[in-house]
This record gives sequence, C-alpha cells and structure tokens, in this order.
Amino acid sequence: MASDARYYANPAEATKFARDLLVKAGLSENDAKSMAECLVLADVRGVDTHGLARLPQYLDRVSKGRVNATPNMQITEKTPVVAHLNGDNGFGFVVATKAMQDAIRRAEIYGIGMVTVNHSNHFGMAATYVLQALSANMISLVFTNSAKQMPPFGGQETLLGISPFAAGAPSGSEVPYVLDMAPSVVAKGKIRKAARRGEPIPLGWALDANGNPTTDAEVALNGSMAPIGGPKGSGIAILMDVMSGVLTGAAFGGEVGDQYKDVKPQNVGHCFVVLKPDVFMSTEDFKARMDVLVQRVHGVSPAPGFSEVLFPGEPEYRLGIQRQKEGIPYADAEKCMFADAAKQYGIDELVLSDTPLSIN
Repeated sequence: MASDARYYANPAEATKFARDLLVKAGLSENDAKSMAECLVLADVRGVDTHGLARLPQYLDRVSKGRVNATPNMQITEKTPVVAHLNGDNGFGFVVATKAMQDAIRRAEIYGIGMVTVNHSNHFGMAATYVLQALSANMISLVFTNSAKQMPPFGGQETLLGISPFAAGAPSGSEVPYVLDMAPSVVAKGKIRKAARRGEPIPLGWALDANGNPTTDAEVALNGSMAPIGGPKGSGIAILMDVMSGVLTGAAFGGEVGDQYKDVKPQNVGHCFVVLKPDVFMSTEDFKARMDVLVQRVHGVSPAPGFSEVLFPGEPEYRLGIQRQKEGIPYADAEKCMFADAAKQYGIDELVLSDTPLSIN
C-alpha cells in the first residue's frame, strides 16, 4: 500500500544536494550545477517524473562508465546560423544546455539559430530548454529521441521512442507559451513513478507485453506505451526521430540505447531551433501580441467540468510559484532513495520537512 505522506524540500537545498552528488560522481562543478538545476526545475514545475527521483539511475549509469562525466563536447559550424554538437556521451542535461546556448547566440546575431546534437543521453524535461530560450526572449522548437517504447500505428512491436516535442514563445505580462508533450498518452516516467510508489495507473496509459491494456505499473514497464490519438501520436514520434536521429547522425529507428537496460551508450539525438521575434517586429510588439492571445484564450467560456481555460504551460507555471514558496513534495520512496544516495556518496542528507515550508 502506497503511503500518502509527503516531505518538503527547499528547491535551493535540493539543487545543492543534487550538485554535491553529481560532483562526487565525477562531474565538474559547472556541469553538476547545470544538471542539478535542470532536475530541480522539473520538480518545481510538477514534472516529478524527470526530477531528482531519477538521480540514482543517473548516478549508477555514470559510475559504471555508461555516461561520460567529463565530455569533450565539440561544436562544428555548418553555416553561420547552423551548427552541430557532438556530445561525447555526456549527460543530456549538460549537452543540451550547451547546444541551446549556442543556438540562442546564433539567433541573437542572425535572427535564427539551429543546433543538432548526437552522442548525447536523456536530457530530462524538454521544457527546460524552452525556458532557457524564453529567458532570452526567444521562440524555440526542441526535438529529441529515445529508446523504443511504442509501436508505430498499426504495428505490434515497439520501434518508436516517446520523446516529447517542446516549443515556446515569450509573452509580456501574461504567461509564456510552453508546450511539452509526449507522443504517448503519458510520459513513461509517470509509469515508473507509479511503480516506485506502488500505485496503479489509469486504464489507457499503457499495454502489457501481449498488447492488452493494463493498470499494473510493473506490468506496463515490461509492455509498451499507448500513442496519443493513434496515428497522430505515431506520426509525431516518427517526426522526433527524423529531426533528432536521422538528421543529426544519432541513433534512430529503434537503435537508441535504453538507459535502464543497455550497457552501450544511448547515442540520443537532439535538435534545437531558436527564432528571435524582432526579425519580424520588435520584441515588445511580439510580446504584447502574445499577451492578447493569452487573454483571448483565458476569455473563452469554460466547458462543463472546467472552471477556467488555461494557456499551454500555465498549470506548471502556477505550480512552480507554489512550490517555490512551499517546497517540493517528495514521497516515502524518494525520501529513502535520497538518504541512501547521500550515505553512498558521503554527503549531507537532503533536509526534508513533514509540512509545507514558508520560503521567502
């Protein structure tokens, strides 16, 4: 029986805890800080499937030499606006952050920037890199691929990854546009979280090994994910492979390594496209027009069962404000996991409170 107890951590302390663990695992201070910030950002926004709960798995992978803790990342310029980054099997968080930085730099100069990536690994919450572009007032598209976990529409065998497609656009006084969606009904991390906590999953999320719907999270982990909208989800998953695998020179079409099962490098691919709005109009005018769009979406009358109409990314935005004040809630399973990791690596345990915090 899963426990309903929750333990709250200050996001700043959670970031320091993750950074200290990653430094012990062999990452540089800068790379450890970057990766820790990415993980905690996911938890703050409520994307718990891609937050600190994954740390033990990442630590295990780097300790076994399956991820390069000190990658020698190389950028090759293709044109002034396009470049390619070889991630040298580094953590996807570190590789992707560097690639997005370079895409933003090119967009600042030329109005548009694009960076493809190969020899990378899982990069966590895709919205992380959208938010990175938003901080520079940029529109962005983010692509990545992953190990096979879903059959193509009409097929029985898994071939496609369920990596999310993400996009963003800045606004002025209203919430920015942030889309982060998997081609499956849910991200597989939600299945792993349910299994870790001993909780069932809703019917329709996943299939067992024989292709039958299941509510058992453990069974689902050995089965396959259900695509969203049938051929639509399948088509998006294939697009992710086109942009992240075929185009970048990374693995694709079922060849991406499984970070939970394979000893080989994943060779994940990413693709980042960044656009500076003032190519078309001033950034201020663009953001003002975005504000109008947000207001018009908010102004639509709610359908039965809804109290309001929200903009893409707004639920996470609101939860982020709440968790920055009250702390990040973790379950018993995560609490034990963090304590074990601290003991194993010889660092201070993450301070957790039985009640929500009051952070200024």
